[in-house]
Amino acid sequence: MLSLILSLTAFYFSVVAAVHLPSFDYSGQNQVKLTPDKKVLVQLGVMSRCPDALLCESVFNEVLDRVPDKVNLSLVYVATDRITGPTYKINSIDETEPDFGVWCMHGRQECAGNVQQLCVNKYAPASNWWEFVKCQNYQGRENVGLPEVVFKCAKTADVDLLAGGAGRCIGLDGSGTAAEGVALLRESARFGHQLGISCVFLYYSMRLWNSNRYHRKSCTVLISGRKVCVHDGNWKDCEGGHSVNDFVRQIEEEYERLNG
Repeated sequence: MLSLILSLTAFYFSVVAAVHLPSFDYSGQNQVKLTPDKKVLVQLGVMSRCPDALLCESVFNEVLDRVPDKVNLSLVYVATDRITGPTYKINSIDETEPDFGVWCMHGRQECAGNVQQLCVNKYAPASNWWEFVKCQNYQGRENVGLPEVVFKCAKTADVDLLAGGAGRCIGLDGSGTAAEGVALLRESARFGHQLGISCVFLYYSMRLWNSNRYHRKSCTVLISGRKVCVHDGNWKDCEGGHSVNDFVRQIEEEYERLNG
């Protein structure tokens, strides 16, 4: 008799629990999404002391304010490719450059600025990294890369250079010449070369032919790996437009394509 009562009681509570369980319609609009949406990869091919880069980054600062959850933004740093010798070999890495192993169009201080931003990007959250970049830009492009600016902007962006690892990557003196940071710069230069956003100078037997003969592509805007716009003195090759609204529209369209 007792076993019968226990069985009936268990049956009753199982029915009640089933009645009160939430239900999901997996075929309709209430479908539960188990995977997060894919963000749109946006890459800016830049040089840290280039006026085109600073303008481009200021535009994308407004873009990020509009679509912060739909974008994965990264900066690819443009190095100077050199065409050398009768075979016209193109080199983005040059071991004769003593500190960085690459040449930067606006001098070694720009190489240092590139390294500083790469290291902060590696070790700090994305929002802090972007604040760091904006702070450096605000100091004026002629000051990007200076050690004192690194320390000032790290404090402004709440980046702990010591505990977070960025300081060792940059160099504890802020010079941007530490081995890890230099390796990041070389990797970025190679990647920029692959994307076709390098700066090309023509050399023969290590002698400059003509300093005005170069092909510069900073700032180059890529969305999902596709070049959509270039700012090189002015906006060029921008089929989809070059305003904040234009970039936001293109990102939202790509976001829908990726997640539709």
